[in-house]
Amino acid sequence: MAKLWGGRFDGKNEAWIDAFGASIPFDQQLAKQDITGSLAHVKMLGETGIISEEDAAAITAGLQTLAEKLANNELIFTIENEDIHLNLEKMLHDEIGPVAGKLHTARSRNDQVATDMHLYLKEHVQDIIEKITTFREVLVAKAEEHTETIMPGYTHLQHAQPISFGHHLMAYYNMLTRDQERLTESLKRIDLSPLGCAALAGTTFPIDRQMTANELGFGGIYSNSLDGVSDRDFILEFLSNSSILMMHLSRFCEEIILWCSHEFKFVELTDTFSTGSSIMPQKKNPDMAELIRGKSGRVVGDLIGLLTVMKGLPLAYNKDLQEDKEGMFDTVHTVATSLEIMTGMIDAMKVHTQTMHDATEKDFSNATELADYLATKGIPFRQAHEIVGKLVLSCTQKGIYLQDVPLEEYQAISELIEEDIYDTLASKTAVVRRTSLGGTSFEQVEWQVQEAKKALNK
Repeated sequence: MAKLWGGRFDGKNEAWIDAFGASIPFDQQLAKQDITGSLAHVKMLGETGIISEEDAAAITAGLQTLAEKLANNELIFTIENEDIHLNLEKMLHDEIGPVAGKLHTARSRNDQVATDMHLYLKEHVQDIIEKITTFREVLVAKAEEHTETIMPGYTHLQHAQPISFGHHLMAYYNMLTRDQERLTESLKRIDLSPLGCAALAGTTFPIDRQMTANELGFGGIYSNSLDGVSDRDFILEFLSNSSILMMHLSRFCEEIILWCSHEFKFVELTDTFSTGSSIMPQKKNPDMAELIRGKSGRVVGDLIGLLTVMKGLPLAYNKDLQEDKEGMFDTVHTVATSLEIMTGMIDAMKVHTQTMHDATEKDFSNATELADYLATKGIPFRQAHEIVGKLVLSCTQKGIYLQDVPLEEYQAISELIEEDIYDTLASKTAVVRRTSLGGTSFEQVEWQVQEAKKALNK
């Protein structure tokens, strides 16, 4: 079968060469967008008089037939026609005859594919934003439920200070909020139309680029045709934003995996989000959390891959740009699915509140409370810090905790220390007293939750 671009060539590629150069195995995912872009283009061609109204009507009818067949999974794509554009052009020719060739007037596959990807990413980024919103809602609901659930806060994976579990969850809410803001901001650069840039230099035909942009719902137009066909910043930005988002999900999953372990027993995942072992019948593995943790590396790889492709490309279009699609498709699918899994997993997660609280009673996470207490009694904080450090060392040697130290031993440090020292050392007291803006007190966590609810209901 002759190539649609084959007039210049008198040779024929071998099948394996065609297969290497073809993008149809993956860019068929752009079929809907390609037909949508073609419908806008042919409408403009007809209304500007570049082609006759009769030809425009015939092409439009043929494209609508292809759209119906696509919806019914009736289109069969072939490597011989190499990409989604030539496959659909060949199908259109089979539907309506040679007039199909007029569709490609005043455009190139270069601006055609760029238009397709802008349309695709605009749709899917909006979908991902909606999924982030749903996940944020679940995080806020869970945080409100566990505002007064106390857990160890960690630094260096060591017990640091007692905190509210709701406070911990709201930290992830804030991360996801920034992720959503970044993706929303990126829509300004995704929402641009390259249609009409043609191969690289524009066209001699009297096209109306604003008309096609309006028809496709774009908010703006590329003002430079070279940039319009060669720009992939909008994909790189999406991949970068997605990498940060997946990093946040991965961090959360790492904690969930730890919390599910026998050593922690802080939470339990439902069977839906767990799997068993083929040899150890007792196992309940947090596989979905582990997969999301692993897939974060996959998305980062998609970003690095496209950055590497782009870094040495001269203007304008180069075949290297065929490598821009698979990573984009993969990241869209990975991020959307990961968000759905995370939302369901956290929503259904059982929290062992007593276990969390008990973990703050048999540790030294109240050491800062003691140092602060001593500072309020007039002892310089640095001196108080040293005193408490020595007390902790003494306690570890004796196998006791700060709340087990006799009052007389505390009063040997300062006569101003009273019985209230033991209330101060209670983990709940440590949490409740941290009332600074954004702190972990129940009052502050409740404020964070209410502010989040307002933001989500805007």
